[in-house]
Amino acid sequence: MPAVPRWTNWARGSVLVGGVAFVASLLYFAYVYFGRFGDPVDPSLPRLRPTLVNIALFSAFAFHHSAFARVGLKDAIARLVSPDYERSVYVWASSLLFAAVCSLWQGVPGTLWTAPAAVQPLMLAAQGVGAGLAVFAASKLDVLELAGLRQATTRRAQSVPALLRSGPYAVVRHPVYLGWIMLVWVTPEMTGTRLVFAAVSTLYLALAVPFEERDLSRLFGPGYADYKREVRWRMLPFVY
Repeated sequence: MPAVPRWTNWARGSVLVGGVAFVASLLYFAYVYFGRFGDPVDPSLPRLRPTLVNIALFSAFAFHHSAFARVGLKDAIARLVSPDYERSVYVWASSLLFAAVCSLWQGVPGTLWTAPAAVQPLMLAAQGVGAGLAVFAASKLDVLELAGLRQATTRRAQSVPALLRSGPYAVVRHPVYLGWIMLVWVTPEMTGTRLVFAAVSTLYLALAVPFEERDLSRLFGPGYADYKREVRWRMLPFVY
C-alpha cells in the first residue's frame, strides 16, 4: 500500500480538529449565554454603543456564514483547496468567528423580564427542549459531512442527500432554527445582553432562510417546491 503523503495526513488532522473546534464553539456559546450574558450591567452605562458593537460583531459572522454557504463561493474555495477540504475551511472559519463573537459580545444594561420563580423551571425545560430539538434535527442530516470529515476521509462520489420530510421536518422546514429560537428566547431572565443576541441572531436566520431555500430548490428541484407546499412554516409555526 502506498504511503499517505505527509501533507494529506496534516490536512486530515486539521479537518478533525476543525470538527472539534465547531463543537467547542457551540459549548462556549452555551457557557457565556447561561453565564456572562445573564450578569447584570450597570444601568448608568449607555445602551446604544454596546448594542451597535454587538450588531457589528454578529454581522461579520453572518456575512461569512451566508457568503461561504453560497454555491458560487463554495466552488471557488474547492478549486483552491480541493473539494475534499472545502467544507473544513468553512467550518474552521465559522467556528473561530462564532467563538470570537461570543467572547467580544458587549454587556447591555437593562432587563426585559424576569419570570416568576414558579415558572422558571418550565422555561429552563423549554430551553432544554429547544437545544435537544436542534441537535436531533441536525443529527438527521449527515453530521460528518457538515463537519467536513466525510469528504476528507472517503473517496466516494458525493450524492444528492435525501430530502427530509418526517419528524420535526414535517412541522417546520428548518427545525434546527426553531430549536435555536426556543433556546435563546425562552429564558427565565432576559437581560439586555441576551436580548440583543437573541434578536440579532433570530433576525439573521429569518433573512438567511430565503437564500438557503433557493439553494435547496436548485439541489432538490421540483421535490422541494412540493415540500414547501406540504410544510408551510419556515422556522416558527404560525409566524414565519
